[in-house]
Amino acid sequence: MSPTKVAVIGVGLTECAEDRSDTSFPELVREASTRALADAGLSMADVDAVVFGQSPELFVGVNQPEKWVTDALGAVGKPLFRIHTGGTVGASTGIAAYYHVASGLFRTVLAVAGDKLSESPVQYGLSTVYDPIVGRDFACGAPAAVALQSRRYMARTGVTERHGAMVAVKNRKNALKNPYAHLKIPGISIEMVLASPMISSPLRLLDSCPVSDGACAMVFAAEKVALERSPRPAWVRAVSAVNEGVNYPDREWANPIGLRQAAANAYRQAGIKNPREEIDVAEVYEAFSYQELLWSEALGFCGEGKGGELVESGATQIGGNIPINPSGGVLSTNAIGATAMFRQAEAVLQIQGKAGEHQVAGARTALAHGWGGAIQFHTVMILSSERP
Repeated sequence: MSPTKVAVIGVGLTECAEDRSDTSFPELVREASTRALADAGLSMADVDAVVFGQSPELFVGVNQPEKWVTDALGAVGKPLFRIHTGGTVGASTGIAAYYHVASGLFRTVLAVAGDKLSESPVQYGLSTVYDPIVGRDFACGAPAAVALQSRRYMARTGVTERHGAMVAVKNRKNALKNPYAHLKIPGISIEMVLASPMISSPLRLLDSCPVSDGACAMVFAAEKVALERSPRPAWVRAVSAVNEGVNYPDREWANPIGLRQAAANAYRQAGIKNPREEIDVAEVYEAFSYQELLWSEALGFCGEGKGGELVESGATQIGGNIPINPSGGVLSTNAIGATAMFRQAEAVLQIQGKAGEHQVAGARTALAHGWGGAIQFHTVMILSSERP
């Protein structure tokens, strides 16, 4: 049996900040959900099920947050599922919502994810994800882990610190055009990035993502509902999720096999032969600047070892031929539980022509990527203005 055709018909983003002290975590999630439903022209009464995503519970300081979210959303009496795959959780939540509708069992599903990281010791939480006995040596935290990945990538390709700074400047300039972005740095320059404090070599402060409070929601709908409700549905052409092993020594960090497989699966589903030519815009999960270069290679946007040349050419700018992270990316906003869903939501806005100042002209096909865990979970979603 062929899956039901699915589209995203509503998107809701919250304002993101270092500390959204004006709201509680359940209220923050409701803020995003209310906006998504309004964008879709629906109410909670029209929703058949809710898929909720949130990263480690320690990040919001509340055990089993789905209990509180159920009431906050007015979702009592409806199926509600919680997803958790580390930093990928927002994307996994969107993919789970897609599968709900594609199964033919649900017509409309609300996917919502968020985090309120101002209320928790985030670095402590990241340092406790490994077994304290056999995995202690791996629990180095995200900056140190990605620094090792970046150094390995630089050694393999010849990419320099200046290339990383180019990514940081591009995305931070894009963030100035996005009203929902958290970190905005007017006057950002390559010199400013290279002069910022070293966090874990080669990662400097301005190569690194912030820690944000924020939430994101999307409404997934079956074909009939999408055509009735939305003048510009964003059709889901492909979804893919691939997991690599957890132990760092078992993997070649500068060759993300999981992402390559996820991309190949998604391209096959969408019938894409040449991603550089057929993808109009991409939102990738670059928590640190060098990752955008590595992910670009794995996604087929450039040749092996050519990530530095890609950003240097200007192709990844909003006006380039493969715009990457026009929203400002993760370098500008990082509410971990929602971060990967922000990538999907921004892709939807591009397809619908509703991205405002950071809109890519003529965007018809968009790719959204997420990663999480010990840089082991990878997701890819491809959306299009054209019905499958």
